[in-house]
Amino acid sequence: MLDGLRQFIADIVAPNADPDFAFDDTGYLLAATALLVHVVSLDGEPSALEKRKLHSLIESRFKLDPGTADHLIASATRAEGEAVDLYRFTSVIMRSVNEEGRLRIIEMMWEVVYADGQVSEFEDNVVWRAADLLGISSRDRIDLKRRVAERQPVSSAGAPKAEDAAM
Repeated sequence: MLDGLRQFIADIVAPNADPDFAFDDTGYLLAATALLVHVVSLDGEPSALEKRKLHSLIESRFKLDPGTADHLIASATRAEGEAVDLYRFTSVIMRSVNEEGRLRIIEMMWEVVYADGQVSEFEDNVVWRAADLLGISSRDRIDLKRRVAERQPVSSAGAPKAEDAAM
């Protein structure tokens, strides 16, 4: 635990830190992207579909060009790999983003979760924990999940997948 704290402090004050995406109170884009990277990485190596969805969300929702989005995702991947919990990211978001923005971040998390057409228990749990840390109610979290699920393609039988319908 002490090593994690030392690393956290070193990351903040490191002179070779990436100046474009510094992890501080204004680094909510990095923090939000790190949450998305965490979700997309939960079930192992992200698929090409999950990576495309992540890039698409970062570019469109944060209004970034592809190169800047790639740079942000790379920085977020490093930050996520060094983090010991979600609080490192959610605390920055809580200080910097209003409720509407936090709701959009949770919606983006659900979009990344649904990118591969499956919702695992781990993914569902991480979104639940992040929503809780971001002050998003269970009702809003479930409503966002339902809305994102409804936008997903239906299975060959013409109905949403069972795990998607059983919210």
